[in-house]
Amino acid sequence: MECEPTYADVLAARELLAARLPVTPMWSYPALDHATGATVFVKHENVQPIGAFKVRGGLTLLAGMTPAQRAEGLVTYSTGNHAQSLAYACAAYGAPCTVVMPSSASAEKVRAVRALGASAVLHGADMAEAQERAEKLAADGGCRLVSPGDTPALLAGVGTAYVEIFEARRGLDAVVVPVGSGTGAAAAGIVAAELAPGCRVIAVQSSAAPAAHDSWRAGGCVERPDRTAAEGLATGRGFVLPQRLLRTHLAEFRLVSDEQIFAAQRLLASHAHTLAEGAGAAGLAAVLADPEGFAGQRVAVVCTGGNASAAEIAALGGGAGPVR
Repeated sequence: MECEPTYADVLAARELLAARLPVTPMWSYPALDHATGATVFVKHENVQPIGAFKVRGGLTLLAGMTPAQRAEGLVTYSTGNHAQSLAYACAAYGAPCTVVMPSSASAEKVRAVRALGASAVLHGADMAEAQERAEKLAADGGCRLVSPGDTPALLAGVGTAYVEIFEARRGLDAVVVPVGSGTGAAAAGIVAAELAPGCRVIAVQSSAAPAAHDSWRAGGCVERPDRTAAEGLATGRGFVLPQRLLRTHLAEFRLVSDEQIFAAQRLLASHAHTLAEGAGAAGLAAVLADPEGFAGQRVAVVCTGGNASAAEIAALGGGAGPVR
């Protein structure tokens, strides 16, 4: 796939993943429905082997490479879940993997990457500086540089989650997707156009890191400050490939505060028995922020990951959210 991925590419990825990843559950919870005023279906990507939906993309990418290409090794940059996805996939296929992570990356995610056999390099204050280091390492080592946002195979792989959503629940009014790079929301749009054209695909990002949101509204990729505590949403720029697809398929793009995200994390823990990292709670945060807009609707929210840091978990038992 050298250009925009299509629905056919998502179906091909589904075939590749069938033997490695079971369908993840999607449940509704009466207490959560009562709190939101909607019928909310939580897609539990937090139960994936790396605790996040990104694993679908990493495995799809590695499955499509030749043994010679894998042997050259891969280099990427990430705050955590994409890092674990590529590390997991490289371990499954015997490929060397190096991940450059910002120095602020959580200790839990760094440990997870290294436990999967990948080299984790901590560099820079943010994703932009981590990307620069990754580009240099890939060029110096003759490895493949993998963009977390602009790699078609990754997008096709994560699209398989939305095939599962629309097959499991017909007649959805909306699916709300957290956005970092935007691959998940872009993939949701591709799949919804085929399986659920009447369903609105709504993207949501932290107002403390609005680069993807502002890129979508501007009609081109822009850079913005990244100050969110939600690592999975912590991107400082738009990515070309997902932005192109978002402009075609997305119904709405909303912003929520980190405080609203933390409140949604607590509600998922108390009302849906679910530990979500910040990014994984952003979809529910958007629903909670607009009770009138979602009232009485059938809404899928994607819990994109459950890799909450120790600080996030500790904060769930208190009153204040984690700080970056």
